[in-house]
Amino acid sequence: MGELVERVGDDDEVIGVVERGEAIRRGWLHRVATIVCRDPAGRYLVHHRPDDMARFPGRLTWLLGGATEVGESYEEAAARELWEELGVRGRPRFVLKFRCAGAISPYWLGLHEVVVTGPPRPDPAEIASYRWVGEAELAGLAGDPAFVPDAREAFVRYRASRAEGRCPRARGEHGGIGGVAGPEGRPVT
Repeated sequence: MGELVERVGDDDEVIGVVERGEAIRRGWLHRVATIVCRDPAGRYLVHHRPDDMARFPGRLTWLLGGATEVGESYEEAAARELWEELGVRGRPRFVLKFRCAGAISPYWLGLHEVVVTGPPRPDPAEIASYRWVGEAELAGLAGDPAFVPDAREAFVRYRASRAEGRCPRARGEHGGIGGVAGPEGRPVT
């Protein structure tokens, strides 16, 4: 049996439990938690996905993340994915949620932020290479055809939420975004 996810409806209410592959094939909504990683200077982590990934191989993105597990909140899934993919522990702060059209299938996307204060230890099965970039460079990368389309949509919505004041700017201090993650998998408080 494949990865189990909660099938959700138009209002993100749980309808049942299904295999993720079936949800994708049938276009059923399910939940995906993503994380935007910032450094204390406010730069964003961008990375290339490995060439052997099933979804978007070799493509560039600014999001970490994956499907929420059955019974898991967006925030719990974001913290788990941060640890699994980047090797740091932290408490990502919820920023926004939207129904993503999805390049492969539709889903509800929960976007979170975290400040990473220590060196990441990326899982090579998830992240082929990474670097930190400023917002202007990220905006340019988001327009590149090699950028994951769903990550592009998330970037547009994220920027709009910041412009509307719903999402704080990083201030280069621990209070800027919240959910600070330190080296060695230890949260920084």
